[in-house]
Amino acid sequence: MQQPTPRPVPPPGSLRRAPVQQRSAQRLARILDACAHVLEESGYENLSTRSVAVRAGVPIGSVYRFFPNKRAMAEALARRNLNAYADRITARLTTPVHASSGWRRAMDVVIDEYLAMKRTVPGFALVEFTVPAPRAARQANYEVADRLLALFAGPLGLDTTDERLRTSFLVGVETADALLQLAFRTDPEGDPAIVAETKLLLRAYLARYLDGDGGDGDRDGGDAGEGEGQGGGDAVDAGEG
Repeated sequence: MQQPTPRPVPPPGSLRRAPVQQRSAQRLARILDACAHVLEESGYENLSTRSVAVRAGVPIGSVYRFFPNKRAMAEALARRNLNAYADRITARLTTPVHASSGWRRAMDVVIDEYLAMKRTVPGFALVEFTVPAPRAARQANYEVADRLLALFAGPLGLDTTDERLRTSFLVGVETADALLQLAFRTDPEGDPAIVAETKLLLRAYLARYLDGDGGDGDRDGGDAGEGEGQGGGDAVDAGEG
């Protein structure tokens, strides 16, 4: 019997107090927007609750009402990024063209929306789905993998309790993460050749789990290569949109 893939213990909630009224929610959003812009301009090391308060135009006490320190603030921003990423993918997959074109197209959407956020969302390059810390980064990829599996479970008829499938999504996320970091190291907009190869690699790997036979990858590897030109083109289109 296959043992479940161990998941790291999630970090405690970063918010001291969840907003109840709309005014508080708007102030929290303004603080997180300011946090993202300060990160973009100054980096994580120079991020501070005071600099965020100044940028947001709120008293520093308002920042401390929600966050005890800058790390908690960055964690909340990372959580917002992950929720926004899931929303963007869901919006793309609910259109008929994406819902009817299978999991390969869905995986292209996963990559394309990540690229679009990387290129356009303030602070995302420094705080994607986690704060800059190796242990936290490992936890974030577990969360991203489980979130993606949950998103695809309905449209693709996947079993979210299948541990082998959960592991395959985690391996896919870790692999894509490493390759896309490489793409942005070689090109500030994300090297399109590396992006295209990342898509092909994910298709070839996940085919053995998502094509329904759960095994032999030889036939699936050929299928994964179909439309590789389109996959590379999508990566470029995502940045232009």
